[in-house]
Amino acid sequence: MGVENRARLPGEFELIRKYFAPLAAGAPGSLALEDDACTYRPPDDTELVLTADALIEGRHYLADDPADLVARKMLRVNLSDLAAKGAKPVGYLMTMALGPAIDEAWIAAFTSGLAHDQKEFDIPLMGGDTVATPGPTSLSVTALGVVPVGRALRRTTAAPGDRLYVSGTIGDGVLGLRVLRRELPGLTRSHAEALADRYHLPQPRLALGRALLDGNLARASMDVSDGLVGDAVHIAEASRCGLVIHADRVPLSAAAEQALADDLELLPTILSGGDDYELLFTAPVEAAPKIARLAANLSLPITEIGEVTNRTGVTVLDRDGVEIRMTQGGFQHF
Repeated sequence: MGVENRARLPGEFELIRKYFAPLAAGAPGSLALEDDACTYRPPDDTELVLTADALIEGRHYLADDPADLVARKMLRVNLSDLAAKGAKPVGYLMTMALGPAIDEAWIAAFTSGLAHDQKEFDIPLMGGDTVATPGPTSLSVTALGVVPVGRALRRTTAAPGDRLYVSGTIGDGVLGLRVLRRELPGLTRSHAEALADRYHLPQPRLALGRALLDGNLARASMDVSDGLVGDAVHIAEASRCGLVIHADRVPLSAAAEQALADDLELLPTILSGGDDYELLFTAPVEAAPKIARLAANLSLPITEIGEVTNRTGVTVLDRDGVEIRMTQGGFQHF
């Protein structure tokens, strides 16, 4: 794990020793970050699931977001991808291209956030790289997980007649970003704080993903990172089928309900905004009772919001069955 020297930070080896090596202490294969690579042998009868995501300052997080929350969000969005596969996380690699405003206090807070979530999710740092950049800070994690061989949940296996489910609530992430940009001044303080918290700290649904896999409950699955409708399109296209979403069934938090009551024009934003990191999955009709019991066992809302059809594309209907024309398809990375 290398780093370029810069005036506002310690030297390469001191930075690694002081801040990053402690994060790798739980991973023997990390080789104490004293080598250029790590090793990992997955348990017998399992295969690796690998996923990578980048967070760019000014695009995926705000420049004045607290460093510890940036770190935790960076890790959690990758864990959400593993959750969608039903995988058990085992560790991660991290690359940091640090902009000119980054100093040692920022690094200290950042690694403190990582340490907090490593403990919560029982995963270590396994390696990576750190460099300087004149541009905005760019952060990337490659997360590793394991699943039984051939069992990983996929986007490609939805079937007509399946029911469409989503965990948690939808729209809080994008509304939280609007709160932080002071674009929703009418919210109560408690609701504004709740939405900002959902934006800063998504909850990867790891227990749900593994339970869906272990119970053979989900047919197709992915996480909602780019917006409910946009990610539903990904399932529809990958599975070569159609999806119908009933907008009045989409679960909203109390804070999102207040925001929508104040401005009904927010509905397309709620349905297509990103940063929810809930699981969107399809399941056979007969799985409904088991899914209801699973929701109760996990103390997590799991809501049936639609169905899979033999048509193409995604259709969004209002409570009267009239199609809602969506002009926003989901978050675009380019």
